[in-house]
Amino acid sequence: EATKVLDKRQALLCVLAENCDEPMYKKLVQALCNEHQIPLIRVDNNKKLGEWAGLCKIDNTGKARKVVGCSCVVIKDYGEETAALDMLREYMKTQGVVS
Repeated sequence: EATKVLDKRQALLCVLAENCDEPMYKKLVQALCNEHQIPLIRVDNNKKLGEWAGLCKIDNTGKARKVVGCSCVVIKDYGEETAALDMLREYMKTQGVVS
């Protein structure tokens, strides 16, 4: 699904896990982001990315449990303007990721 959104130029941002076990998939995602000038952020762990994407259960203490790994997340809509979005944009600027 992520590659379809990237190819249709519908993505505002792509986040890719470095430990993705499919090297050809990583190359494809990177190439699509380059070709369509879509900002790409790399994270080290697919479990962390899965947790950020909500692919987990949260227990009563607030800890993530049963986290499903995720190789790639594509953001199509940032939603409302928030402090978190401002922080993301600032991070992208400091890392040289163009938005």
